[in-house]
Amino acid sequence: MLPDMPPTENLLFYGDNLDVLRRHIADESVDLVYLDPPFKSDQNYNVLFAEKDGTRAAAQIQAFEDTWEWNQEASAAFNDALQSPGKVPDVMRAFETFLGGSDMLAYLSMMAPRLVELHRKLRPTGALYLHCDPTASHYLKLLLDAVFGPENFKNELIWKRTVPKSDFRQGATNWPRVHDALLYYVKDDEQATFRQPFAPYSAQYVQEKYNLRDPDGRRYQLTSLIAPGAGSRGHPKYELMGITRYWRYNAEKMNALVAAGRVVQPSPGAVPRYKRYLDEMSGIPIGDMWDDVAPINSQAQERLGYPTQKPVALLERILAASSAEGGVVLDPFCGCGTTIEAAQKLGRKWIGIDVTHLAIGLIKIRLRDAFGDAPSYRVIGEPTTVEGAERLAHDEPYQFQAWALGLVGARQSTTVKKGADKGIDGQLNFYDGSDKSRQIVISVKAGKLHAAYVRDLAGVIAREKADIGVMLSFEQPTRQMRAEAASAGFYTSPWGSHPRLQLLTVGELLDGKRIDYPQTAGVNQTYKQAPKARKVAEPLRGLFDKDAPAE
Repeated sequence: MLPDMPPTENLLFYGDNLDVLRRHIADESVDLVYLDPPFKSDQNYNVLFAEKDGTRAAAQIQAFEDTWEWNQEASAAFNDALQSPGKVPDVMRAFETFLGGSDMLAYLSMMAPRLVELHRKLRPTGALYLHCDPTASHYLKLLLDAVFGPENFKNELIWKRTVPKSDFRQGATNWPRVHDALLYYVKDDEQATFRQPFAPYSAQYVQEKYNLRDPDGRRYQLTSLIAPGAGSRGHPKYELMGITRYWRYNAEKMNALVAAGRVVQPSPGAVPRYKRYLDEMSGIPIGDMWDDVAPINSQAQERLGYPTQKPVALLERILAASSAEGGVVLDPFCGCGTTIEAAQKLGRKWIGIDVTHLAIGLIKIRLRDAFGDAPSYRVIGEPTTVEGAERLAHDEPYQFQAWALGLVGARQSTTVKKGADKGIDGQLNFYDGSDKSRQIVISVKAGKLHAAYVRDLAGVIAREKADIGVMLSFEQPTRQMRAEAASAGFYTSPWGSHPRLQLLTVGELLDGKRIDYPQTAGVNQTYKQAPKARKVAEPLRGLFDKDAPAE
């Protein structure tokens, strides 16, 4: 696939975003970029500046783990960044002088080529929002200045993501950290898209300021018609309703307002005033301090249990301000898919990239829960054949496990420790009409099968008091294994009987076969079900369709 056409369909990529950006996304084809790159924001600040010897091999990338550490891979990324265009090499050398071989330099070295590519993908009217915390925001701003040019820095937005904890310890030596920063840059300051968002007036403000009503109940207030700085700015001076002043409007426009009933003289001899209706006002312009977007807490309806999840309302505000309906939104670290959900809801086309199959699987579930069958999108980079799955299992066992679990809508187990052939690789929760959540335990086997695996899984079902157990494998289970699975009996729900111990192969999963369990009463509840979206966009056409119309 070559990046020779503008996007015309939604895309979800599994893979390294740098490789995807370079190979699959056309230059000047994206209207808005939002990125929230992973970062150890909760660890001791000084750890990021600890010197490293540069000899450690890069750790295997796993979901939610911070991958920014100074090692041979980071050193190679630093050298790659020195080949970037413009001022990027200059700022990277300055970082090296100041930071040395630290994790912070590794983070900036990994970010530099990605920001260069993201800048290249933006249309001249495009914008980028980089979400970060204060630990790295000042370094990232310098790097973005080098990539975009300091003249294209628009603002640093502050989002209050939490509140000081009531149990914050006595004798603390620092202010509680309660905000994130969003660095807002544009490709071209003269062409950038921006629509000022507004917040509604408070009930108290409306009561105090718009306290007058027409007979039909329409609220209004009376405001001044006198020109500011009377006589000094060329405003016209004439008589209106017996009062001579310098007025805001010329006589022709003023007479039109009088005829429309918009000019009111409160009492004889009083200065005429303008009748401003509440329903004609947009509201209060939203500034660069956002404390009105609630964070994702344990009770939030949209909470999916994914670390670093951001509220949809935050992304809706960004997308509405800096992109138009039908525009293309790109998130190169798309995680649990908040940007994607917001884009789908607001009628934008979207491109999401993530390096974990866990995230890709979660996004599929989220889109299904929020929009049903409406979203039209293509997943690129996932195995589509048994041979491809075998390669993934050989090269990246952790990612293979996440991919296989994602096929059945399960999550990787984090609460049960693994033992010899007795561990739980994944879990899936469901409801069967009762108030109690039911559990499916899953074991993933990439190698040769043994009959003991089935007996072990039966023991896990009993130990964990699970309702169903499933083994996912490459190999076809033997007749003996299937017989042992059948002897485990059935789990009965209001919708029928479901085998208590089920054996599924990767080939069967790729052919569309799924776990047999009750889904009528509440669907898969493994990840908290995403709430239905308020608006569902029309399905969009394919990104590289040859018959797609040019934009």
